[in-house]
Amino acid sequence: MKILVLGSGAREHAIILGLRAEQTEHEIFVAPGNAGIAQDATPVSLDPLDGAAITEFANENAVDLVVVGPEAPLVAGVADVLRERGIPVFGPGRAAAQLEGSKSFAKRIMDAAGVPTGRAVRAATTAEVEAAFDDLGAPHVVKADGLAAGKGVIVTSDRAEALAHAEQYLPSGPVLVEEFLSGPEVSLFFLSDGDTVRALSPAQDFKRALDGDEGPNTGGMGAYSPLPWLAEQFGSEQAFVDEVTRDVALPVIRQLDGEGTPFIGLLYAGLILTPAGVRVIEFNARFGDPETQVVLPRLMTPLSELLLAAASGTLEDQPDPEFRDDVAITVVVASEGYPEAPQTGRPIEGLAEAASVEGVRLVHAATASPDAPGGSLVATGGRVLNVVATASDFRTARDRAYEAVGRIRLEGSQHRTDIAARVAE
Repeated sequence: MKILVLGSGAREHAIILGLRAEQTEHEIFVAPGNAGIAQDATPVSLDPLDGAAITEFANENAVDLVVVGPEAPLVAGVADVLRERGIPVFGPGRAAAQLEGSKSFAKRIMDAAGVPTGRAVRAATTAEVEAAFDDLGAPHVVKADGLAAGKGVIVTSDRAEALAHAEQYLPSGPVLVEEFLSGPEVSLFFLSDGDTVRALSPAQDFKRALDGDEGPNTGGMGAYSPLPWLAEQFGSEQAFVDEVTRDVALPVIRQLDGEGTPFIGLLYAGLILTPAGVRVIEFNARFGDPETQVVLPRLMTPLSELLLAAASGTLEDQPDPEFRDDVAITVVVASEGYPEAPQTGRPIEGLAEAASVEGVRLVHAATASPDAPGGSLVATGGRVLNVVATASDFRTARDRAYEAVGRIRLEGSQHRTDIAARVAE
């Protein structure tokens, strides 16, 4: 197949590596990509938000499938433009993508579909935010209603800090103040063709910047898959997946379909396992980052077949995806100052040495080639690299990942040292 992937981060690199791992050799384009992705796909100069230009490229190059990686093109309606021209695209249209683009929309859909989630109050003024704090109590959970690159959420017992976070986003529109839910978090991906869903393997990510889940929220500092501890509460991972499919994914997909806005693409369910049962924290309308980096290396079913079936409305003909028994973890190497003020433009050394560690692959999030030929790659953003390690057990996978991280040299870089520590004990 000829496949065009839109995006420039580690999620898109992981998708491309997943496609490259198949026995069938595909011709893969990426727009715009990054320096690491350029080693595995052909970069093209297209704005991921320009649906008309993407459609023209897809037609001129006989592209069989377009995969939309990031949330911004989805919320902008790029998938709609492609579908109108008959081009298979993996990613929901603008209306369905509001499941991620608007927290208020997502809460309405969950309420209509009877999906278990926490209480939430929509607040448009400081006074309404404070009233919601009084109603729901501490710790306070405040979420920007729109897209915020994974940084729009704060969870804190400090009322002043929570209020300041709300006031940062109120000029752009209302915020959501939500009930605090306690328990382990799980990310679960569902492929959807608007009617049928197929679940992937669960993962857990680490949102806080520092060890011990301290520090500010980030886009994600690491992840691992599968989650062996799910069996303690649910009997098996499959039983958990079946429950979430029945109680969360299918009701939401059917609700959206019933409203005339079918969801075609990747439904990301951010879940929390409370003493009262599974609750939805949030939905995203695309593959999660960094969870994708640990879920796809374990996938045995050809990724291209799943993506095309979802885009073409034939997912019901696909059996449930199969996964290897191997485990996977990823550790994010981030720039100094991330997430508040990342320092960019610094050279990255030791990549070949890191990649030589057994079971390790490097997934590039924010790298670029230097102006002068022959120089080191440079960091261009906050989260720079994902070191992904696979093995038959978590202890070995962690050892491999952190050995590789230790070989990467980026001035001032930071990473968490406790990714998957609990499951490796």
